[in-house]
Amino acid sequence: MVLKGSVSTLLVLALVATVSAQTPSGPRAGIDWPGFRGIAARGVDDGKALPVSWSVPESRSIKWRVPVAGLGHSSPVVWGDMVCTASAVSGTPDPQLKVGLYGDIGSVLDTTSHKFLVMCFDKNTGKLRWERTAKTGVPIVKRHPKSTHASSTLATDGRLIVAMFGSEGLYAYDLKGGLVWQKDFGTLDSGFFMVPDAQWGFASSPIIHNGRVIVQADVQKGSFVAAFDVRTGKELWRTARADVPTWSTPAVVSMNGRDQVIVNGWKHIGGYDLETGKELWRMTGGGDIPVPTPIVAHGLVFITNAHGKFSPIYAIKPTANGDITLKEGETSNAHIAWSYMRDGGYMQTPIVYDDVLYVCRDNGVLSAFDAKTGVRHYQSRLGDGKTGFSASAVAAGGRLYFTSEDGDVYVVKAGTTYELLGTNPLGEVAMATPAISEGLLLFRTRNHLVAVGERQE
Repeated sequence: MVLKGSVSTLLVLALVATVSAQTPSGPRAGIDWPGFRGIAARGVDDGKALPVSWSVPESRSIKWRVPVAGLGHSSPVVWGDMVCTASAVSGTPDPQLKVGLYGDIGSVLDTTSHKFLVMCFDKNTGKLRWERTAKTGVPIVKRHPKSTHASSTLATDGRLIVAMFGSEGLYAYDLKGGLVWQKDFGTLDSGFFMVPDAQWGFASSPIIHNGRVIVQADVQKGSFVAAFDVRTGKELWRTARADVPTWSTPAVVSMNGRDQVIVNGWKHIGGYDLETGKELWRMTGGGDIPVPTPIVAHGLVFITNAHGKFSPIYAIKPTANGDITLKEGETSNAHIAWSYMRDGGYMQTPIVYDDVLYVCRDNGVLSAFDAKTGVRHYQSRLGDGKTGFSASAVAAGGRLYFTSEDGDVYVVKAGTTYELLGTNPLGEVAMATPAISEGLLLFRTRNHLVAVGERQE
């Protein structure tokens, strides 16, 4: 069933009643990983121990590995015993995907018809449960050679699975693969603001919170942040944004009696009231290609971005109001607890584990800070400085997992001193952030979905 435009009141009420009857109590820590970086984008799951050492090429500590068609940086999401992801299948047999540390801004010219897919697999076996084609056609906007047409991670609340394909639309499926509703936003042109012809593709992921789907669409023209009813797709509010294209996923912060949607940006980092979309606070400055998602820990909101003049890290108090932009020479004010202007991440969302904030740059330089005070504990390098890092870190069992674009996963001991515990090969390019569920590390690589964990014969 697809809901488009106006539908009868009885039909809407019937749908709401059906969905409400199936409503779970919420994501279960240790089991569900409902969106980008898991529950509240924390990236942490201490439910069960994860492997320190494995090898995909040697089939060591690999529970299963299954092929996935097309290209997609869409991270795996998990609900119960289902693992889901998105992909875009080009008509070109071997579509270009160029990883590494380089500065090309041009777009991939691929005018073949694509299939935009949503796929769900059995978490225990890797067997495909279902696959749905959201849309078929030539992509409306071109992509960067390092990007894909399915870079947004799915979001689920245990009732519906929401997929965002940018200019190709927003789609909601039930857990059996039935299409419930869809929305068309027209052209969402994400690219370099200084060179409009350099189209790079959409990447901001939807999130679900308290029955709302939140979408951030910072594009060349008509940027906005908006909320939709997760059951019906009805638009609840939309707030215009005056910013350059960004690729960051929004976050919801519930603190001090108010729920707010917090977004990264260059001209407009800010917070919006979850109920109304009204702006609560804003700040300007930092890197001009914002990608990392805001995260929350220890009563602070951590935002980082990079490119251009600065690569800041901000630790913002969620009680912020009005314009909180730092004045020249300031590193803190009444609303910003601390900041650094040169150590921020470009592609990766940072992670807080216990009392430490870890920020990894795209060249593998890893910095660890006291999350509350900003005091730096250490700075070290993952890899040899020649490989890129785009996937964001996850953590469990006193360890952090950093995935390089070349497909090597660096396991770092959590704490205030740097200790590398191991390096594990996935066997192919890996750009997507992994998921964690019940002792499994789930990776989306270029051509496969991989479950790292002990086999139970």
